[in-house]
Amino acid sequence: MPRYDLAGRTVLITGSTGGLGTALARARLALLDLDGDLAQRQAADLGPETTARGWTADVRDLAGLRSATDAAAAHFGRLDVVVAGAGVGSMAPLETLAPEAWERVVDINLSGVWRTFRAALPHVKRHRGYLLAVSSMAAFVHSPLNGPYVASKAGVWALCDATRLELRHEGVGVGSAHPTFFKTQMLDDVHADPAGATLWGGNESGLWKTVPLDKVVNAVVTGIERRSPMIVAPRRLGLAARTPGLVRPLVDRIGFRGTTIPDAIARSTPAGWISRAR
Repeated sequence: MPRYDLAGRTVLITGSTGGLGTALARARLALLDLDGDLAQRQAADLGPETTARGWTADVRDLAGLRSATDAAAAHFGRLDVVVAGAGVGSMAPLETLAPEAWERVVDINLSGVWRTFRAALPHVKRHRGYLLAVSSMAAFVHSPLNGPYVASKAGVWALCDATRLELRHEGVGVGSAHPTFFKTQMLDDVHADPAGATLWGGNESGLWKTVPLDKVVNAVVTGIERRSPMIVAPRRLGLAARTPGLVRPLVDRIGFRGTTIPDAIARSTPAGWISRAR
């Protein structure tokens, strides 16, 4: 398949951009974030407003997303690629998790992708572009104390598969990205939470060891250039992503040994985790 050349195209990204914006610098970048000032600062670091610009947008607000997306399309003249990257987590079992924590995670992680795609589709469809949602390996490996997160990420995977079929005849590509643990603000929050620190052990070794940010970013950029239906980062986890029913019992057995799970439950809070002020 020929490479989808990003030069001269416009890429819209919701949520934290990490290193993705820099890696996509040859494209024009529309950065949407709940913190509009942060998005504008990130954009300014990437170049003039003809190259990158930030907007305030909340993925829980469809009208606001449409307004920001339309403004980005008007500013750059087109939208070709959309990366739905906004996401949050929680760290508590079903028995004690506050209902509002469940609703927040699912609303942002899953419904937020739906709203982002819905707002951007008229523009992307016009140019037979590509929609990408950032899911996770958690779509296939379902860990305890992460019910709303894994459910929402599995839902994102399913939503992308369904939407791909709906848009196939329009020439629009749809993909889902499934990275393992890598350095993000959300992972910092996990490590700062007693239950998260207990469950994952700081993600320093073994099955849950973090991978370098550049590996994830490079995999995502390559996937966009290929208009891939599924992006797994790192690639060595591809088998686990494609055969979750076969791999899960093994992961369950060796990934959470001894009293790790009840110990983490004992240290959890109803709010999901102790998130640091931002």
